[in-house]
Amino acid sequence: MELFYSQDIDGTLLRLDEEETRHCVKVLRHRTGEEIFVIDGQGRLLKCILTSTAGSRAQAEIVERTPSWGSHPYHLTMAVCPTKNNERFEWFLEKACEIGVDRIVPLIGEHSERKVYKTERARKLLVSAAKQSLKAAVPVIDEPVSVKAFLKGFGPETTTSKAPQASVEGSLRLIAYCFEDETDLRRSINDVLADFTDITIMIGPEGDFSPEEARAARAAGFLPVHFGPSRMRTETAALFAVSAVYQHFLKIR
Repeated sequence: MELFYSQDIDGTLLRLDEEETRHCVKVLRHRTGEEIFVIDGQGRLLKCILTSTAGSRAQAEIVERTPSWGSHPYHLTMAVCPTKNNERFEWFLEKACEIGVDRIVPLIGEHSERKVYKTERARKLLVSAAKQSLKAAVPVIDEPVSVKAFLKGFGPETTTSKAPQASVEGSLRLIAYCFEDETDLRRSINDVLADFTDITIMIGPEGDFSPEEARAARAAGFLPVHFGPSRMRTETAALFAVSAVYQHFLKIR
């Protein structure tokens, strides 16, 4: 199934941008009157009939809408420190989208080797990955934010229990961190997912989170978890977490 992408929608009229029009008309040679399928990035698959292929922007009439097309039964936010090698982080973005992720937050930590990250290219990559993996929702990628600024969005955790905590019913906060002095607090990610459907997971840079950042995350209700005995790169750990959530929900469905 060949998919196109558009957010220029007005009622039943839809327009493709120049790049999508070029691929539709010049490469695939679609003509007026033909049927095409378009995703809107918000989760809807749109069945359309091309009404105009003239000029730089093709137009189509929407004849059918399918909501939640290619969706998954959870909302996953991955807050990940971009790697020094940008290709490794882009690899994570592409594969995470193919598996199932909803929001990606590039974190800048105290130990991050990459202090600047531009999201324009990442957004295009995510659109392409969504189309390739037959998903109508394109993951949101935030502008980069420091770890401390990110944690300010979460209220302080008041409980002292070592069990996973949720500030809102159905939500879970996890942080993958070595916690070498607190190994007794770490649990396997597979043991804590339970029935939570709103999940946020923090993954640190090559040099890991600083002790101060880790303490701040714990104070904000993030539960420390481990991914097993293997030592993983940042992008590997992040993709492992995405896969663990996906597999968990496959198992309980």
